[in-house]
Amino acid sequence: MPGILALGLGYVFSQFYRACLAVLAPYLTADLGLDAADLGRASGAWFLAFALMQIPVGVGLDRLGPRRTAGLLFGICAAGGSAIFALAQGPAMITVAMTLIGAGCAPALMALFYIYAREFDMARFAFLTSCTVGIGTLGNIAGTEPFAVLIEAVGWRAAMGGFAAVSALSAVASLVLVKDPVRVDPAAGEGRDRGFLEYFELLRMPVFWALIPMAIVNYAPAAGIRGLWAGPYLSEVFALPPVEVGRAVLWMAVAMSLGAFCYGPLDRIFRTRKWIVAPGNLAAAGLCLALGLWADGSAALATALLAAIGFISATYTIVMAHARGLAPLRLVGRTVTMMNFFVMAGVGLAQPITGEVVEAARAAGAPPAEAYAQVFMLYAAAMVFATAVYLFSRDAKP
Repeated sequence: MPGILALGLGYVFSQFYRACLAVLAPYLTADLGLDAADLGRASGAWFLAFALMQIPVGVGLDRLGPRRTAGLLFGICAAGGSAIFALAQGPAMITVAMTLIGAGCAPALMALFYIYAREFDMARFAFLTSCTVGIGTLGNIAGTEPFAVLIEAVGWRAAMGGFAAVSALSAVASLVLVKDPVRVDPAAGEGRDRGFLEYFELLRMPVFWALIPMAIVNYAPAAGIRGLWAGPYLSEVFALPPVEVGRAVLWMAVAMSLGAFCYGPLDRIFRTRKWIVAPGNLAAAGLCLALGLWADGSAALATALLAAIGFISATYTIVMAHARGLAPLRLVGRTVTMMNFFVMAGVGLAQPITGEVVEAARAAGAPPAEAYAQVFMLYAAAMVFATAVYLFSRDAKP
């Protein structure tokens, strides 16, 4: 239990780092001259680094265990990247810092998923992971109004320097407290563990093909809007000051946490995973479309729709449980990290793309509401397409 708590603290920081730019954006624009495209690249760099690191993290979990895989990466990359962020003098340093932080945060949740898959009843996997994501979203919440208040008090550089210090302490706690599960070797006739090549073995399994588009799109709208676009959208369209922006995105963060808790037990109640994910994502697509259609309605309406998107789109852990239910035991680490690669790569690719969409709309003379409406509608279309493909997947019942 102490080891799970230590890894859970690292995941709380991971949630904070992926979302903090929504509050930091006005300060970075004022102090360092970052525009929407710069912010999109920096946020995308976090997710792309996070995604790419899933491949070595999966091998590390299966071969080395979660203790060293999570503790060392978080201590070196996440804490170091936070320190660089605090010292940044321009867009390039911000992007480098976010890249390092993303790489360092990559094993935090996957290490917990690995322990749950190895040490607990598989039927409880979705429940445990959903509770973890729900609790971990405290970091997401911390990156809203509380973070805005902290920045107003000490400045954004001192705030990020403080997070670098506590991230280092979290890494030390993981190295000291986490106990690795016993390693599972290949069974007779399976051959030796082929490291990175095992990912190709998983990709050759048709059962994963219909899940991958859903993984790519599933988390992108909530993470992209909450982690980056909610802040500029609310401040530019409705002229909300930073603390009020922080308060508005706080509601979205709380809704994402509540959504994770609510989705957690549903697969055991309804004995399905596929038919929880599909309607949930179609509903999220409808909400993104509504936000696009009424992007300039009112700050209250926008806040309500943002919270609704955060709540209803929290199907990430059910998608992961779906993949876990189709995976061989000895490749659990690589299965969850493969799926998480696609999840985070989807966000990482969406962030710079949506940043360019905003900048192109501005260049064409579109008002801010129209520019952000295009982003929300793009998310809606992507979710509808991914759900259509996902309908061909094989269910994995608890």
